[in-house]
Parts: sequence; structure tokens; C-alpha cells
Amino acid sequence: MRLAAIDIGTNSVHMIVVRVRPDFSFEVVDREKEMVRLGAGGLDGKRLTPESMTAALQALSKFQRLATSHQVDEILAVATSATREAENGGAFLKAIERKTGIRARLITGTEEARLIHLAAVYGVDTPKPAVVIDIGGGSVEITRGTGREIEFARSFKMGVIRLTERYADSDPIASRDERKMVAFISEQADRYLETIVAAGYDRVIGTSGTILSLGTVATAVDRGIAPTEVRNLRVPAKSLRKLRKAVVDMTLEQRMHLPGQDPRRADLMVAGAILLDTILRRLGADEITLCDLALREGVLLDYIHGHRKHIARVDRYPDVRRRSVIELAERCSWEAEHSRQVAALALTMFDFTKRIHGLSDREREWLEYAGFLHDIGNHISYEKHHRHSHYLIKNGDLRGFEPDEIEIMALVTRYHRRATPKDDHPGQEDLSKPLRRTVEILSALLRLAETLDRSRHGVVRGIEMRERLGEIRIKVQAVGDAELEVWAAHKQAKALEEALGRRIRIEKAPYRKGLKAVNTELTRQKLPRNPRRIR
Repeated sequence: MRLAAIDIGTNSVHMIVVRVRPDFSFEVVDREKEMVRLGAGGLDGKRLTPESMTAALQALSKFQRLATSHQVDEILAVATSATREAENGGAFLKAIERKTGIRARLITGTEEARLIHLAAVYGVDTPKPAVVIDIGGGSVEITRGTGREIEFARSFKMGVIRLTERYADSDPIASRDERKMVAFISEQADRYLETIVAAGYDRVIGTSGTILSLGTVATAVDRGIAPTEVRNLRVPAKSLRKLRKAVVDMTLEQRMHLPGQDPRRADLMVAGAILLDTILRRLGADEITLCDLALREGVLLDYIHGHRKHIARVDRYPDVRRRSVIELAERCSWEAEHSRQVAALALTMFDFTKRIHGLSDREREWLEYAGFLHDIGNHISYEKHHRHSHYLIKNGDLRGFEPDEIEIMALVTRYHRRATPKDDHPGQEDLSKPLRRTVEILSALLRLAETLDRSRHGVVRGIEMRERLGEIRIKVQAVGDAELEVWAAHKQAKALEEALGRRIRIEKAPYRKGLKAVNTELTRQKLPRNPRRIR
């Protein structure tokens, strides 16, 4: 299964595309980011600006196209502080869905903290309790916990864009504004940080762009060269303190030329350095371990943990049409072995009679899926279950099918017992004459196939068919007693006789080794994802 996770942040928009492995870990296929400054001027309940929303929408449109090119099965998108606080945040989320088709989920600060913690402890193995710090544009998330349990999780409204707009309006920052910033940080977080210190921790982990950038620059200043890999890079707290003391006296132009610096982050660097140094001081930390996994990876890990069964199903049935049929069948507590047996028998007869009915692989696929779903109406009641099956298929949220295809499969199941198709029946009357003919043939095949597993014991292991002089002879190869199947087949053969214009004779014969057995495994036909419209 392939997934894309998008983090619509205050400062930037990130996407990661991954392939989920069989062991439910993941490997990165692609990643992309855009610095959009969505929160610029839009924090503290203000409105997101038209310029920032346009930049974000353009980035998300590009991300959507990239995800589509990778054929992802799901796009998981979350929006954080800027959207959460903005007066027009809801309208922005609607614009995202309208323009890109991406449904972004607005998450709380606490949920954001939890997801970031999941990613950090996944990337940095820490069996003992760790503190995770994530500095974003609008908020800061601080957690304490292990890979199994999160004890404390809080989000604070003191991200770098927010602090810069409030306190860093001069270049370099004035000393009094630096003191005001530190006082604000202490007022917001000191009590919470004291609780963490009292509980104890093994290490501090830092995630996301601001901390990674500060750690990279601090290391480059110390070593004379920027690190090539940041995950698990340990940065001494004293190096970050030294960097803070240096950057508060620098102009923007000077900060842009620091070794290892991303020039796009230089304007927010002062607030980030003051904020990180203040938090580490309050924690009494000697160092911080960097981790390049953050919210988007946490979103992926959380999804994978909660959807293992679905992921396994996607890997087994990569075609969305087949998968949605199986999901509907499972929701309706289908009799899997019986349904597969009936579908396989129906397909065997379809293939043998193809020269007569002239239908294609498209119709064959409809027959197979109708075979899987023909008895799901039992989920409601056995009485009139063929009608219930018809209703459930039409209203079962089958993905990848056109409305006419769903109607045909529903009608085929509707006519697998009791009445045969009539042109004036609901659903039938809306179909073209060729499609009404298709329903007649497929339902007749399904009706006969159903009788050949009448006992639901799978005694029919193969069928041998021959046509001669206007008659089709079906030899039922069975193990054990198949009298019930042959008797039921004789009773229901008339529908197929009328559909094909041939007499049907059914005989029972012992199963012979070497005869091609009925294949009840689900085949994986490669069919077009967007089939042409049927006429």
C-alpha cells in the first residue's frame, strides 16, 4: 500500500509519500515541501491572508498531482496552528477540498503533540522516557513518554512566527524585546516543564525545521562543516546557547550567511534560538538529539497502527474495484467459501459459452463480483435475500465503478433466484437493450452456478462442458454426494436455456484427477482503473 501524508503547517507545507512494508514499517518513496508562511499575520484569531492561502493552495495542488503520479491509495492531510486559530480557517479547508480534492483534518494541539511524539520515538529508539520538542511557526509541542506510552503532551501558542511578529520587530532584536520574549515563554511553559523535570527523562529529542536548522548551524559552527545527516545527531545545549548569543546581535543579512543555514529560515532564527535555549535551560538538558521525523510521519504511523487489516487487504487486492467488492462482502458477513465457489463455477460456464453469448472480459468481471455478492442480502434476512442483495450493492459505496455497472451487478444478484429478468422491472427498464441482454445471460449463469453448490459443502470440484447439435452437456465432477446439486441444477437450468438458446443437460460423474478443478481463489485481473463509459 502507498500512502501520502501532508502537514499543513504555519510556516511550511510538507508531504511525504511512502510504501508500507508487509511488517507495517514504511519506506520513503518521495517527499516535498514548500515554505508558504500560512500563519503570517493570521495567528491569534486573525484571518489567513489571501496571499498565504493562494501559496498554500498552489503547493497542495502540486502535492496532489505528485501523490497521484505515485498511485497512492490514501492521502492523509492534517492542518495545525495557523488554520486552527484563524477566523477563516474553516473556509480555507473547504477551499483545499474544492480545488485539490484533499480532505484535510484539523487537529488539536494535544493531538499534534501526540502524533509528533509517535514519529520522534520511532526515529530515535528510546526505551526510557524521553522529552520531545517540536518548534513550529505557530505553536510548540512538548511531550514526555516512551514508544509505548505518552505521559504528558501539551501544545503552547509560542511558535517562531508568533514570537517574531510580537517581539522581534527590529534587526538585530533589541535586548528589551529579547527579555520580553523569554518572560513570555517562561510564563507559558515553566510550570509544565517543572512537572516534566520532576518526573525525569532519559534524553531530549528535537524535531521539525526550526530545531533541525538550529542544530545544523550550531554543529557547522562548532565543526567547521555542516553535518550530512541529522537523525540521531546529538547537539550540546552549550552549542545552542552560544549560537543564541551570537544571532541576537546579528542582522538578517549576517544570519543568512551562517554555515549550514537555510536562508529562508534566517528571519525566524532569532526567535527559534531564544525559544529552544530557554526550554533546554528550564529542562536542565545537556544536549538534544535531532530527529528528522515529525508530524507527517506521526500521521502515517498512527494510520498504519489503526488500519493494519485494511492495509493487508489493499496489498492483497491492489485493484480498487475488487477491493471495494470484498470490503462490502465482509461488511455483510458473507459466506466466503460458498461465494467464491459460486463465482468460480459461473466463470467456468461463462468461458465455455463465450462463443455463444459473445460477452467480453468486462462482463466476466461483473459476473465474478456478482458471484461474490449474491448472498449478502442474508445479512438483512434470508427471506427475499436476493432483493436485499440488490439494495446493498446499489447502496454499498462500491468504488471505481460507474453507476450503470453497479446497477448491472445488483440486477444480476437480484435475479439469481426466483423471478427472471423482465424489461419492465425497476432498473431493467433504464438499461439499453444490449445491457438487458447482458443481465439475462449473467443472471442465468449465476443462478445455475448457485445450484451447483446447493449444499454449501463444495462437493463440485470441476465441470466439463460440451456442445453438440444445439445441446450443452454439463458433466458435474464431484467428490461425495452431489445429488442435491444435480437435482437443483435441473430445476434451474431453464433460465440459461432461454438465455443461450440451447438445451442444457446435466449429468453427475465422479471426480477424475487431471480434470481442471474449479478455482475458488480470487483472481487478480488487470483491468483499467477508469473504464470507458458503457453504452
